Amino acid sequence: MTSSARPHLNRRLAEFGTTIFAEMSALAVRTGAINLGQGFPDTDGPEEIREAAVRALRAGHGNQYPPGPGIPELRTAISAHQQRRYGLLFDPDTEVLVTAGATEAIAASLLALLEPGDEVVALEPYYDSYAACIAMAGGKRVPVTLRPHEDSFRLDLDELRAAVTDRTRLLLINTPHNPTGTVLTREELTAIAELAVERDLLVVTDEVYEHLVFGEAEHLPLAGFPGMRERTVTIGSAGKTFSFTGWKVGWVTAAPELVAAVRSAKQFLTYVSSGPFQYAVAEALALPDTYFTAFRDDMLAKRDLLATGLAEAGFKVFRPAGTYFVTTDIRPLGTALSQEGDGFAFCRALPERAGVVAIPNAVFYDHRDAGAPFVRFAFCKRTEVLEEAVKRLKALA
Repeated sequence: MTSSARPHLNRRLAEFGTTIFAEMSALAVRTGAINLGQGFPDTDGPEEIREAAVRALRAGHGNQYPPGPGIPELRTAISAHQQRRYGLLFDPDTEVLVTAGATEAIAASLLALLEPGDEVVALEPYYDSYAACIAMAGGKRVPVTLRPHEDSFRLDLDELRAAVTDRTRLLLINTPHNPTGTVLTREELTAIAELAVERDLLVVTDEVYEHLVFGEAEHLPLAGFPGMRERTVTIGSAGKTFSFTGWKVGWVTAAPELVAAVRSAKQFLTYVSSGPFQYAVAEALALPDTYFTAFRDDMLAKRDLLATGLAEAGFKVFRPAGTYFVTTDIRPLGTALSQEGDGFAFCRALPERAGVVAIPNAVFYDHRDAGAPFVRFAFCKRTEVLEEAVKRLKALA
């Protein structure tokens, strides 16, 4: 048998190996460390929504292939949610598409809307699937870096404008932003909308943390700004809001021609998914505002618990305005403890050193040096778990 010199992995994906989430989660299992790396809750969502899924299973709803665009009940619920929360009107029959989580929505949108060689401007650091999906679509990613400013990360609008060229096809926006916790302001979103209209750009906006915004920050869908309704693909998800990440129910809302384009790609990915869970999520989206307020307040208390503990342990803490992640700078821990500011080395040593797992932010950067000293911790865990993690981390001080 002779070996072939041809690589087994498509060159577009050659830079992408096993995700950092898989590596760090395996490390948590091996060491028995508390996993504050991957962003999934350690409790289930509302009991009545779980029971809705059980009822759907027993009634035979969705046990076979559901409709390609998603069941009518869920599409109607998504449309009603967008109108009730933001005053945005979407036709459930032509302007809503149900997907296998937000990750498929991102992939299908980019596969549908990009031609090979198109440039995509994205806010760096970014969720790792963005880079892989742009590559699969044959696009070229152009990062615009969110930079530390006092206690948060901020967007430089001049840098964003400078990144747009004649080859730019699409802006990929994420707010509330993972991993930094930044929530883009009205002024920033206005500038992004004006840029998109001026340069005739499409926009894909990932808003899966829309219900996790704290303090004075406010989530404002980009589709609601002047000139954006017809050029924006908005992505949402049930996983983060209802703590059912394993159900993988996401969605797209957009103008009919954009939804049709995304559906044309999506139908050759999963085609359909999560049949019975779609019925349950339809009920979840109709929960009263008290649910969403209580959910946000619970996460706010957990944010403050973890952020305060990290600061007391010696980290520089960027207290997030949204999401359920806290980004920290490890350099104040000192050269030895911070592994000379190397987030990868720090995170790989942390489970043995302190019994806690975190994620190095550098994995979310093209400019790895810019993200080297930053480390992300998730606070979507039970209070007693966070308290124990804080206790362990304080041993670093």
